[in-house]
Amino acid sequence: MNIEPIAFFRSPLTTKFGIPRQSGVASQLPGRIVFTPGYRRAEAVRGLEGFDYLWIIWEFSANKRADGLTVRPPRLGGNERVGVFASRSPFRPNNLGLSCVRISKVEISGREGPVIHVLGADLMDGTPIYDLKPYVAYTDAHPDARSGFVDEHEWQPLKVEFVAGIANIFAPDEMEALRQVLAQDPRPRYHDAPERVYGMPFAGHDVRFRVDGGVLTVVEVVSVPIR
Repeated sequence: MNIEPIAFFRSPLTTKFGIPRQSGVASQLPGRIVFTPGYRRAEAVRGLEGFDYLWIIWEFSANKRADGLTVRPPRLGGNERVGVFASRSPFRPNNLGLSCVRISKVEISGREGPVIHVLGADLMDGTPIYDLKPYVAYTDAHPDARSGFVDEHEWQPLKVEFVAGIANIFAPDEMEALRQVLAQDPRPRYHDAPERVYGMPFAGHDVRFRVDGGVLTVVEVVSVPIR
Protein backbone atom coordinates (compact mmCIF):
# COMPACT_ATOMS: atom_id res chain seq x y z
CA MET A 1 0.00 0.00 0.00
CA ASN A 2 1.30 3.42 -0.96
CA ILE A 3 0.07 6.42 1.00
CA GLU A 4 0.60 10.10 0.36
CA PRO A 5 -0.02 13.11 2.60
CA ILE A 6 -3.46 14.68 2.43
CA ALA A 7 -2.27 17.66 4.49
CA PHE A 8 0.65 19.16 6.38
CA PHE A 9 0.74 20.55 9.90
CA ARG A 10 1.72 24.11 10.77
CA SER A 11 3.02 24.76 14.29
CA PRO A 12 5.09 27.33 16.20
CA LEU A 13 7.41 24.42 17.08
CA THR A 14 9.79 23.96 14.16
CA THR A 15 12.10 21.20 15.51
CA LYS A 16 11.65 17.93 17.41
CA PHE A 17 13.06 19.53 20.54
CA GLY A 18 10.17 20.86 22.62
CA ILE A 19 7.38 18.88 20.99
CA PRO A 20 4.96 17.73 23.73
CA ARG A 21 5.30 14.01 24.38
CA GLN A 22 1.53 13.51 24.17
CA SER A 23 -1.29 15.40 22.51
CA GLY A 24 -3.41 17.43 24.91
CA VAL A 25 -0.78 18.08 27.59
CA ALA A 26 -0.14 21.54 26.13
CA SER A 27 -3.83 22.23 25.61
CA GLN A 28 -3.41 25.81 24.34
CA LEU A 29 -0.67 25.07 21.80
CA PRO A 30 -2.11 26.20 18.44
CA GLY A 31 -1.68 24.55 15.08
CA ARG A 32 -3.20 24.40 11.61
CA ILE A 33 -3.97 21.52 9.29
CA VAL A 34 -3.39 22.73 5.71
CA PHE A 35 -4.53 20.41 2.93
CA THR A 36 -2.56 19.50 -0.16
CA PRO A 37 -4.06 20.82 -3.44
CA GLY A 38 -5.93 17.61 -4.25
CA TYR A 39 -7.92 17.81 -0.99
CA ARG A 40 -8.23 21.59 -0.77
CA ARG A 41 -11.99 21.58 -1.23
CA ALA A 42 -14.78 22.63 1.12
CA GLU A 43 -16.70 19.37 0.72
CA ALA A 44 -13.77 17.45 2.25
CA VAL A 45 -14.53 18.95 5.69
CA ARG A 46 -18.30 19.31 5.38
CA GLY A 47 -19.88 18.47 8.75
CA LEU A 48 -16.64 18.66 10.73
CA GLU A 49 -17.78 21.87 12.42
CA GLY A 50 -20.12 19.75 14.57
CA PHE A 51 -17.24 17.92 16.27
CA ASP A 52 -15.00 19.11 19.11
CA TYR A 53 -12.06 16.74 18.68
CA LEU A 54 -10.20 15.14 15.80
CA TRP A 55 -7.92 12.13 15.38
CA ILE A 56 -4.83 12.78 13.23
CA ILE A 57 -2.86 9.98 11.59
CA TRP A 58 0.56 11.33 10.71
CA GLU A 59 4.25 10.57 10.18
CA PHE A 60 7.23 10.97 12.49
CA SER A 61 8.97 12.50 9.50
CA ALA A 62 12.05 13.69 11.42
CA ASN A 63 12.83 10.21 12.80
CA LYS A 64 14.56 7.26 11.25
CA ARG A 65 12.57 4.06 11.04
CA ALA A 66 13.07 1.99 14.21
CA ASP A 67 14.62 -1.45 13.99
CA GLY A 68 14.47 -2.47 17.65
CA LEU A 69 11.46 -3.93 19.43
CA THR A 70 12.00 -2.18 22.77
CA VAL A 71 12.12 1.49 23.73
CA ARG A 72 12.85 3.61 26.82
CA PRO A 73 9.80 5.72 27.73
CA PRO A 74 10.46 9.12 29.37
CA ARG A 75 7.81 8.30 31.98
CA LEU A 76 10.15 5.55 33.24
CA GLY A 77 13.12 7.91 33.41
CA GLY A 78 14.59 7.01 30.03
CA ASN A 79 16.41 3.94 31.39
CA GLU A 80 13.87 1.12 31.67
CA ARG A 81 12.82 -0.68 28.49
CA VAL A 82 9.36 -1.81 27.41
CA GLY A 83 8.04 -3.24 24.15
CA VAL A 84 7.56 -0.70 21.36
CA PHE A 85 3.90 -1.73 21.07
CA ALA A 86 3.43 -1.11 24.82
CA SER A 87 4.56 2.49 24.38
CA ARG A 88 3.86 5.69 22.49
CA SER A 89 7.49 6.11 21.51
CA PRO A 90 8.09 8.22 18.37
CA PHE A 91 10.52 5.53 17.15
CA ARG A 92 8.24 2.97 15.50
CA PRO A 93 8.44 0.33 12.76
CA ASN A 94 6.36 2.40 10.33
CA ASN A 95 6.88 5.89 11.83
CA LEU A 96 3.13 6.49 12.14
CA GLY A 97 1.69 8.72 14.86
CA LEU A 98 -1.86 9.02 16.21
CA SER A 99 -3.01 12.14 18.03
CA CYS A 100 -6.27 13.50 19.36
CA VAL A 101 -6.59 17.29 19.15
CA ARG A 102 -9.25 19.86 19.92
CA ILE A 103 -10.82 21.68 16.96
CA SER A 104 -10.83 25.43 17.59
CA LYS A 105 -12.14 26.51 14.17
CA VAL A 106 -12.81 25.15 10.71
CA GLU A 107 -11.95 27.89 8.23
CA ILE A 108 -13.67 27.16 4.94
CA SER A 109 -12.52 29.95 2.66
CA GLY A 110 -9.06 31.44 2.43
CA ARG A 111 -5.87 31.49 0.42
CA GLU A 112 -4.99 27.96 1.57
CA GLY A 113 -8.48 26.57 1.07
CA PRO A 114 -10.19 24.85 4.01
CA VAL A 115 -7.94 25.00 7.09
CA ILE A 116 -8.57 23.21 10.39
CA HIS A 117 -7.33 25.16 13.40
CA VAL A 118 -6.57 22.91 16.37
CA LEU A 119 -5.21 23.06 19.92
CA GLY A 120 -3.01 20.64 21.84
CA ALA A 121 -1.24 18.82 19.01
CA ASP A 122 2.11 17.06 19.49
CA LEU A 123 3.19 17.55 15.87
CA MET A 124 6.18 19.47 14.54
CA ASP A 125 5.80 22.14 11.89
CA GLY A 126 5.73 20.54 8.44
CA THR A 127 4.57 17.12 9.64
CA PRO A 128 2.86 15.07 6.88
CA ILE A 129 -0.71 14.04 7.70
CA TYR A 130 -2.22 10.95 6.10
CA ASP A 131 -5.77 10.87 7.43
CA LEU A 132 -8.24 12.63 9.73
CA LYS A 133 -11.14 11.13 11.64
CA PRO A 134 -13.58 12.87 13.99
CA TYR A 135 -13.47 11.91 17.66
CA VAL A 136 -16.71 10.21 18.72
CA ALA A 137 -17.19 10.22 22.49
CA TYR A 138 -19.43 7.18 22.89
CA THR A 139 -16.85 4.85 21.32
CA ASP A 140 -13.54 6.68 21.79
CA ALA A 141 -13.78 7.66 25.47
CA HIS A 142 -12.83 5.07 28.10
CA PRO A 143 -12.36 7.02 31.36
CA ASP A 144 -12.00 3.90 33.54
CA ALA A 145 -9.36 2.20 31.38
CA ARG A 146 -6.05 1.07 32.87
CA SER A 147 -2.91 2.75 31.51
CA GLY A 148 -0.15 0.30 32.46
CA PHE A 149 3.11 1.83 33.70
CA VAL A 150 1.70 5.33 33.10
CA ASP A 151 -0.65 4.83 36.07
CA GLU A 152 2.27 3.81 38.27
CA HIS A 153 4.62 6.71 37.52
CA GLU A 154 3.12 10.15 38.05
CA TRP A 155 4.44 12.90 35.80
CA GLN A 156 5.20 16.16 37.61
CA PRO A 157 5.22 19.23 35.34
CA LEU A 158 7.95 21.79 35.95
CA LYS A 159 7.31 25.22 37.42
CA VAL A 160 8.08 27.74 34.65
CA GLU A 161 9.52 31.18 35.41
CA PHE A 162 10.62 34.01 33.11
CA VAL A 163 13.25 36.65 33.76
CA ALA A 164 12.01 40.24 33.63
CA GLY A 165 10.88 41.57 30.26
CA ILE A 166 10.46 38.28 28.42
CA ALA A 167 6.71 38.09 28.96
CA ASN A 168 6.29 41.19 26.76
CA ILE A 169 7.78 39.44 23.71
CA PHE A 170 4.84 37.11 23.16
CA ALA A 171 1.08 37.62 22.95
CA PRO A 172 -0.85 36.30 25.98
CA ASP A 173 -2.07 33.18 24.18
CA GLU A 174 1.45 32.46 22.92
CA MET A 175 2.81 32.85 26.45
CA GLU A 176 0.34 30.34 27.83
CA ALA A 177 1.12 27.83 25.09
CA LEU A 178 4.86 28.31 25.63
CA ARG A 179 4.48 27.86 29.38
CA GLN A 180 2.57 24.60 28.89
CA VAL A 181 5.18 23.25 26.47
CA LEU A 182 8.09 24.10 28.78
CA ALA A 183 6.31 22.67 31.84
CA GLN A 184 6.50 19.23 30.21
CA ASP A 185 10.32 19.44 30.30
CA PRO A 186 11.64 19.31 26.71
CA ARG A 187 15.03 17.92 27.80
CA PRO A 188 16.00 14.28 27.35
CA ARG A 189 15.09 12.48 30.56
CA TYR A 190 18.71 11.57 31.31
CA HIS A 191 19.84 15.22 31.32
CA ASP A 192 20.32 16.84 34.72
CA ALA A 193 22.74 19.75 34.44
CA PRO A 194 21.40 22.90 36.17
CA GLU A 195 24.10 25.10 34.62
CA ARG A 196 23.33 24.06 31.04
CA VAL A 197 21.34 26.46 28.82
CA TYR A 198 18.99 24.82 26.32
CA GLY A 199 17.48 26.45 23.24
CA MET A 200 14.04 25.70 21.81
CA PRO A 201 12.60 27.31 18.65
CA PHE A 202 9.11 28.69 19.23
CA ALA A 203 7.06 31.09 17.08
CA GLY A 204 10.06 32.62 15.33
CA HIS A 205 12.19 32.91 18.46
CA ASP A 206 14.90 30.90 20.18
CA VAL A 207 13.74 30.37 23.76
CA ARG A 208 16.71 29.70 26.05
CA PHE A 209 16.25 28.16 29.48
CA ARG A 210 17.81 26.34 32.42
CA VAL A 211 16.31 23.68 34.68
CA ASP A 212 17.22 23.33 38.33
CA GLY A 213 15.25 20.76 40.27
CA GLY A 214 11.58 21.27 39.52
CA VAL A 215 11.96 24.83 38.20
CA LEU A 216 12.55 25.83 34.57
CA THR A 217 13.72 29.41 34.10
CA VAL A 218 13.62 31.14 30.72
CA VAL A 219 16.73 33.32 30.73
CA GLU A 220 16.66 34.76 27.22
CA VAL A 221 14.54 34.94 24.06
CA VAL A 222 16.28 35.70 20.76
CA SER A 223 14.49 36.46 17.50
CA VAL A 224 15.33 34.08 14.67
CA PRO A 225 16.02 35.84 11.33
CA ILE A 226 13.55 34.99 8.56
CA ARG A 227 15.33 33.23 5.69
